[in-house]
Amino acid sequence: MAKRIQRSSPRPANDNSGSGGGRGAGKSKVGGRMPRQLVSDFTIQLATLSEAGIPVVKALTILEGQSRPGPFKAVLGELTEDVSGGTPLSEALDKHPRAFDSLYSSMVRAGEAGGVLDTILQRIAVFREKAEEIRAKVISATIYPVIVALVATGVVLAVVTFVIPKFKEIFESFGVKLPTLTRGLLTVSSFVQDYWYIVFALPPLLILLHLFLMRTKRGYRRWVHSIMLRLPIMGGLVQKQMTIGFSRTFGTLVQAGVPHLDALTIVREATANEVLVDAVEDIRKTVREGEGIARPMGETGLFDDIVTNMVDVGEETGELDNMLLKVADAYEKQLDRSIDSFFQVLEPAMLVIMAAIVGTIVVALFLPLLEIMNSISSAS
Repeated sequence: MAKRIQRSSPRPANDNSGSGGGRGAGKSKVGGRMPRQLVSDFTIQLATLSEAGIPVVKALTILEGQSRPGPFKAVLGELTEDVSGGTPLSEALDKHPRAFDSLYSSMVRAGEAGGVLDTILQRIAVFREKAEEIRAKVISATIYPVIVALVATGVVLAVVTFVIPKFKEIFESFGVKLPTLTRGLLTVSSFVQDYWYIVFALPPLLILLHLFLMRTKRGYRRWVHSIMLRLPIMGGLVQKQMTIGFSRTFGTLVQAGVPHLDALTIVREATANEVLVDAVEDIRKTVREGEGIARPMGETGLFDDIVTNMVDVGEETGELDNMLLKVADAYEKQLDRSIDSFFQVLEPAMLVIMAAIVGTIVVALFLPLLEIMNSISSAS
């Protein structure tokens, strides 16, 4: 079935021919990014109705009628209107890039060409579910360390701002000679008190600047992504996540019957990591010249030998799609274990760091106090 679909050569996502006018042509007036869960639920429901033999127009009408008022309901209304007017579902989806990305519409286009739309919708639903599971695991795993870091930072700032100045008054009243560590701590405290607006305003401004540059400057994004790959432990997690994303997206597209070059183009457009974007483009150029996929994958340096060997075997046996999906499943399990291990190390490491900071503050404050007590004892 996959070979028959591939010969139909569905229109690439960046092709501007046809009534659809290309990806994003004739965009919907409905603005705002759609919630991921709404799109996933819609996909599962549409797949179920299609599998039951209900025509797409009727299925869209049902789903629109039962959806809650809001932007997504408006999107479903426009989809229903377009498909009722004779527009293929894939071209109607192209008008709503904020809800349905190029991967989504391209797979639907392949399903329409092969007459297996219900099957393709089921695959899209599984793909989105897997991607959402990974995203949820990463987010949930980072919540605790972030909260601990914020609370600890707040406590340290409170100590530096309100507690240390009281000790400074005591030290000055006794005229005791302060150790270097204590003088440094008092300097930090004075800076926070005098320039509190910088201390509190600078981190949010840096975060906003970072987000702005990540959104607007590809060179900056690539620099950040390349640094993340070089970080100890974290770099391995990012590499595994890229392997999963590439393998599952590319494998799902090939399984749906999308030609390899078109599939690689869609993978490149659907990839957020700029280092992987460049790597996929290099792979695509090599494949366009008639070579296989395994060798250029290995040359990028982003994929392990196990991955490239499995892809090589998949190409030789004609099971590339299944092999890619097996790679994605295997690396998902590895990523789960790696995330658990990473945060098992991170949590005690954060506690050690905070203990070191608190210990430094305590030592810096009590060294002069000990000297004052000794002086009082000697005087008496």
